[in-house]
Amino acid sequence: MEKEIENVEEVTSTEKVERTERKPRKTNDRRQPRQRQQKLYEEEVISIGRVTKVTKGGRHFRFSAVVVVGDKKGKVGLGTGKSNEVPDAIKKASQAAAKNVINVSIVDGTIPHEAIGVCGASKVMLKPAYKGTGVKAGGPVRSVLEMAGVKDILSKSLGSSTKVNMAYATLEALKSQKTIEEVARLRGKSVEEIR
Repeated sequence: MEKEIENVEEVTSTEKVERTERKPRKTNDRRQPRQRQQKLYEEEVISIGRVTKVTKGGRHFRFSAVVVVGDKKGKVGLGTGKSNEVPDAIKKASQAAAKNVINVSIVDGTIPHEAIGVCGASKVMLKPAYKGTGVKAGGPVRSVLEMAGVKDILSKSLGSSTKVNMAYATLEALKSQKTIEEVARLRGKSVEEIR
């Protein structure tokens, strides 16, 4: 009987020891300022549109944004986003653009050959240019080309001047670019034979 009582006392004393050996509480470790991740791509807003919906209760505004992202080294993407607030629309658009990034063939700061991109009623013609020419383009076409990293280029809008469609037409023209090495590989010939 006495032995059992001693055992019970031992058990309770070990439990007390375990309880006292708890880890001390963390004090404000979570409140350190978060470090922002470096963005992979730079972004530029091409257009922001406001849509008004008139209801019985009044007017409801929504916003749409078109954003182009790129690293200025041959990667560029375009995206659209809609939201009740402008910053949210821009954020959604930039996320969509980052998902749709394409690689652009750039040779000596310009494009390899002439191309025409079409989207809807918009047509955009791009022509390679000599070094020092600069980006001869306006509006959304300039934004897309600069984000792609093109330094010298000539361009002309041949159709509708809708900003969204012009941007997408420019992207289509850039997608169609092929370097002479790529063409040679596709045809199964050497670069000298094609030249």
